Amino acid sequence: MTTDENWRLTEDLDDFLSRAGDFLRSRPALHNTWLTDIEKLRVGGPESGGSRTAVFGLLESAGEVRAVLYRTPRGRLGLTSLSADRADRLADQLADHGLEFTNVIADRSTATAFAEAWRQRTGATGELFWRTHLYRLDTLTPPHPLPPGRGRTPTAADHDQLVRWCREFCVDVDEQRSIDLIDAGAWSESRFSDRHFTFWETPDGTPASMAAATSLIGGMIRIDPVYTPADLRGRGYAAAVTTEASRAALAAGAREVVLFTDPDNPTSNALYQRLGYVRIDDFAGYRFS
Repeated sequence: MTTDENWRLTEDLDDFLSRAGDFLRSRPALHNTWLTDIEKLRVGGPESGGSRTAVFGLLESAGEVRAVLYRTPRGRLGLTSLSADRADRLADQLADHGLEFTNVIADRSTATAFAEAWRQRTGATGELFWRTHLYRLDTLTPPHPLPPGRGRTPTAADHDQLVRWCREFCVDVDEQRSIDLIDAGAWSESRFSDRHFTFWETPDGTPASMAAATSLIGGMIRIDPVYTPADLRGRGYAAAVTTEASRAALAAGAREVVLFTDPDNPTSNALYQRLGYVRIDDFAGYRFS
């Protein structure tokens, strides 16, 4: 790292993407959240709502982009991978700039290093609120045999079912903001509103499990979420619907299909590995007091 490195901050998304777009697309699996969040900001999607102005930043050295950041209107600070030294320098620069944010997400080592640097610089304590493994699809290996039934795309008549299952998923993972939005009837503002859903249904046509996927961006699609009601678990439906959603992502042109998992859920981690997903990194989020 050279000592003359400085972050260039801007509110001009088009200018930012012209400089940083290739860098983000160069590692679509690792940058999957950044690609989808920034695309939502570009098109005015759910991440656009909030009381702050979106801010973007890039770190350049020797004519190349080394890292990027973004602060959403809702106060999330997203960072691509940084060394501890770069995290320290960024904390200094953001504090001097007066940039406000409520939480930070990044790969685990970057998030941890930045949270500590921010605490030392400002006294704000970071509370770990998000831990996850990131998996990338290698070779899709469908379960054999599949459970009875078939995959299908939900129709407008399934909307209430989707909303109910997304809320149940959020209760399971303690995602309170999404619960509040759904309960307020603000589905269009939730993170699920732009997803592409897949159902696995039983032979009698009853939906038994669902999986959702982001739109294709930078050659990447993320499967998120996968949900099976508690009384239907253990029958292979999650594996079946994840297989169908993964096939749909590949058919849509994705070169990278990724998903996040809860590190404390050995069942889901083992399931995705059986389907051909390989763990490639860990991510974390810290909320600041």
